[in-house]
Amino acid sequence: MTKVLVTGGSGFLGSRLSKQKPDWMYLSSKDCDLTDFIQVRELFNDIKPDAILHLAAKVGGIKDNIENQADFYYLNTLINANVLHQAHLSGIDRVLSSLSTCAFPDVAGTYPFNEENFLSGPPAKTNMSYGMTKRMLHIASRSYRSQYGRNYSTFCPSNIYGPGDHFNKQGSHFVAALIHRVATLPKSGKMQLWGTGRPLRQQLYVDDLCAIIPLLLEKHNTDIPLIVAPEENLTIKEMAEILLDKIKKNVILTFNGERDGQYRKDGSNKKLLQLIGDYSFTPFEDGVLETYRWYVENK
Repeated sequence: MTKVLVTGGSGFLGSRLSKQKPDWMYLSSKDCDLTDFIQVRELFNDIKPDAILHLAAKVGGIKDNIENQADFYYLNTLINANVLHQAHLSGIDRVLSSLSTCAFPDVAGTYPFNEENFLSGPPAKTNMSYGMTKRMLHIASRSYRSQYGRNYSTFCPSNIYGPGDHFNKQGSHFVAALIHRVATLPKSGKMQLWGTGRPLRQQLYVDDLCAIIPLLLEKHNTDIPLIVAPEENLTIKEMAEILLDKIKKNVILTFNGERDGQYRKDGSNKKLLQLIGDYSFTPFEDGVLETYRWYVENK
């Protein structure tokens, strides 16, 4: 594909992807307000891309999701509806959209869950609005495929982290928030985190996802919400301990027992590897150290 337009191009994933695919076009909110269908239509008609990689979304960590459910619902609904419908009206036949494992059921019958479990139960209450808008993005993609024959498909990454992440205290995801916190600690002391430390997460290093996305744009031409995740599935406590060990800080780790969030949401990457072949995901201990070093050097 000669002309690929990336929405959310100035975000964490889009910015990192631009280093691997500099020939693609990266759209930011300064270029177009995706909640305004007129601006979206004019932009698509002007650029006439061969394909759209839809990454744009209002995102945030557990605290942000809990406290701003209406904002997450409204803005993401507008963005997703406008991008897909205006792409269709503009005759753009290929759209690949990013979902999130937050859209999978809060509790699955078996773990790791697979793509067939996507709609089998409600998402976690802590990110219900965000998770449901991602479900509707998948339903919309499937609907344009069914009714109009458009090649609109979706993929579902697990938690993404890495250099260039958002490290502010209020809106960041766990790994970024952890790094921000740990970087300010002395060589020894105490640190208390939310929850119990027991929830499990598959952490996906951002450069791995950037390497996989071009393969998905070429090969993922079905209506399944393809899971992109490593096999490694660690507890919050284990991840914090790994980082502290890698940077040699002797810190006593405690948890406040509040706001644990979803206990586990690990997905199977079996269908992904069948599609793209074997892939060696970056181990968390390597990725988190690289991310920590980037943060210290750049922040």
